[in-house]
Amino acid sequence: MLDPERLNNITGIILHESIRIHREIGPGILESVYEAVLAKRLSQRGLLVQRQRIVPLVIDGEDFGEAFRIDLFVENCIVVELKSVEQLHPVHFKKTQTYLRLLGLPLGLLINFGEPTLKEGYHRIVNGLKE
Repeated sequence: MLDPERLNNITGIILHESIRIHREIGPGILESVYEAVLAKRLSQRGLLVQRQRIVPLVIDGEDFGEAFRIDLFVENCIVVELKSVEQLHPVHFKKTQTYLRLLGLPLGLLINFGEPTLKEGYHRIVNGLKE
């Protein structure tokens, strides 16, 4: 299992940079802009970041090819799903949870840059970790 302290440190950096970006740019522009800027900022902070990482789906040993793409995959251990919508819906949380389950990862972040402040838009999604 991944070290909880390491996960908390990484998510702390992601939160800090997300807040900075939200304050600088503001809410409601294209998700792809937030993705590009956040990826750059996290890389500058020394984190390994992959944008639009393709994840294949394998069921019963059969590879179904590209099933989904992760907006940001940080340090090979944290899924970051980005949105820029007025309001998150339950499907956004379920989608992030499914990514974590399929990848066998404990923690993901769902960040909505469409909220007036990032306090309402930042969510930790946990898969099998005790908070």
